[in-house]
Amino acid sequence: MLKKIFGISLLFLLGFQPIIKAQFDSTLSLTGGLNALRIAVPFLTIAPDSRSAAMGDAGVASIPDVNSQHWNPAKFPFVEGKKWGVGFSYTPWLRNLVNDINLTHLTGFYQIDKLQTISGSLLYFSMGEITFRDNNNTYIQAFNPNEFAIDFGYSRKFSDYISGAMVFRYIRSDLTGNFTTTGTGAGKPGTSFAADLAVYYQHPISLSGKNGQMALGANISNIGTKLSYNEDPQKEFIPINMRVGGRISLDIDQYNSFSFLLDLNKLLVPTPPIYNTNGDIVKGMDPNVSVVQGMIQSFYDAPGGLSEELDEIYIATGIEYWYAKQFAIRAGYFHESQNKGNRKYITLGAGLRYNIFNIDFSYLIATGGFNSPMANTLRFSIAVEFSSSNKRNKN
Repeated sequence: MLKKIFGISLLFLLGFQPIIKAQFDSTLSLTGGLNALRIAVPFLTIAPDSRSAAMGDAGVASIPDVNSQHWNPAKFPFVEGKKWGVGFSYTPWLRNLVNDINLTHLTGFYQIDKLQTISGSLLYFSMGEITFRDNNNTYIQAFNPNEFAIDFGYSRKFSDYISGAMVFRYIRSDLTGNFTTTGTGAGKPGTSFAADLAVYYQHPISLSGKNGQMALGANISNIGTKLSYNEDPQKEFIPINMRVGGRISLDIDQYNSFSFLLDLNKLLVPTPPIYNTNGDIVKGMDPNVSVVQGMIQSFYDAPGGLSEELDEIYIATGIEYWYAKQFAIRAGYFHESQNKGNRKYITLGAGLRYNIFNIDFSYLIATGGFNSPMANTLRFSIAVEFSSSNKRNKN
């Protein structure tokens, strides 16, 4: 029998900590231990751009920019003074483990008028090269597993302060290049269709005599069909995610400004139940349900009750400082429960804006108490944004 070929995808999932381990030992939750959620194509949950990644992966209500497609596409109509823009980001992923995994992100937007905006993005995840060998270690073939998502969005202002958006997405995951081996459970690419629903609100404020802005945002992303790599009727949920958060921005003077951000995230997928030796559920609920039922059930199906449901909410906080709207310094913190993955890290970054160009980078410092494969992750982003040739109303 041929060796299993999922090593590289398991390495990727290690970046999300022990999500896979829960698949094989859900009985740990009997003692309040690890019971992480199971999802396919987790690359969709990686922060693709440097700016939000430097702010602890917070972005649902951050100041609108070209990378809003991932965080909250409803922000696009509020991109100030820009008619259209294109952004590119590159992330070498899990470099503590391997040197050929990377994430590439291309995004753009175009404001049709002062109310409507169209947008799109391509997210491509390359897992490097793997080699197929049989049990005698005889070479069969090499393949580069890859996953990508391509999407198109439409956003619209409903008033001077609130907007909404919809995004439609196609997802494809190819782990084997149509190569099937006995016992792997994989052979063909997995595909899914999904949609995002988002809203955004911003309003001027004044605090202690300083002008500023308050913003709120919400985005339910990847509402879509389950995914499988074979004919097994029990398919896996994609990472349907609910993200809500807010921002307060203050102009200290004509040169200095600060923004403070907080995001709360929850995956709207079933929590793995606890099974006995006969495979019967003894605590929790059946995870093999429809997408809609799984989203609803995700709020109350944890075997550990309310405390475990609260553990499934992960927190992202960030701060951004701008000098003369040209140079930015950023920092943030991301926290996830130890029983749900134990991703904990501090993030740092900087940005430079010159004319139509924006350049950003970020750096991740793992704080989870072990040698995290995510440690020392660097991200690089560049964007160009162009102003309208016509006079536009400011918000």
